Amino acid sequence: MKTIKSETVKLKAKRTFIKKGTCSRAFFYILDREFGHPLDEEEKAIDPLAGGILQQGYQCGMLWGASMAVGAEALRRNGELDQATGVAILATQHIMKSFVDRTESIECEEITDTDFTNKKSFIKFMLSGKFVSCFKLAGKWAPEALNAANEGLAQNQTDLPQQSLSCASEVVRKMGASEEEMAMVAGFAGGLGLSGSGCGALAATVWMNALIHNRKQTGKSASFDPATDPTLKAFYEETDYEMQCDKICGQRFNTIEEHTEFVKNGGCSKLIDVLAETANSE
Repeated sequence: MKTIKSETVKLKAKRTFIKKGTCSRAFFYILDREFGHPLDEEEKAIDPLAGGILQQGYQCGMLWGASMAVGAEALRRNGELDQATGVAILATQHIMKSFVDRTESIECEEITDTDFTNKKSFIKFMLSGKFVSCFKLAGKWAPEALNAANEGLAQNQTDLPQQSLSCASEVVRKMGASEEEMAMVAGFAGGLGLSGSGCGALAATVWMNALIHNRKQTGKSASFDPATDPTLKAFYEETDYEMQCDKICGQRFNTIEEHTEFVKNGGCSKLIDVLAETANSE
């Protein structure tokens, strides 16, 4: 990748955010183009992850978007999905560390101090000008995100399992995803980079359903109502209204190997099946 000019990247990030409309799409878009591989359809489908997975307030959309871009790049650089999955998770962790160094949190609700599921809270967010802080954050973090992405993708891979698995990749595989699409969501594993936060399999399902919808609608962007979205409804019914990965799984994964063994041994298999079934709910 060419040498990053910080001020140019900051300005580009703000403009992209305004043009594309969501933080999640903005960062997927920016990193894809820095890697030299635009993915317009896939980028459009990430809009519902803004606001922390269907506006539920979990991980910031900038992180979801950046993770998807490094997942796609991991497959291009490594060729094999088994290896690319592990690299995508490592790179996502590196990106998240960079983000936390700037924001002290990965969670949308904590960063914005806004509950996007509450109309009054959302209106206050817009009228008070708080949304401007998201544009400022996008500009400040963009150069750091690009550097972190490249550093993460270049990390030593000798400790990775021969076959790395991601719950997020498994759910989209069951929904008919290609290897490239599986790689894109690989970093969502274990609540995004094994963080234990909002469920990565849910986020991957939301994205995949949006992608399927958009393709059926000849490019029109999917519109989601968090209160009625069938994916979220099915997920909450299965998890007893729990969103966090570590609570759903009963553990937080310390290594990629731990997560891989969990998935191999059928961990979250019922939830994965329930989520995959939502591909046919439209």
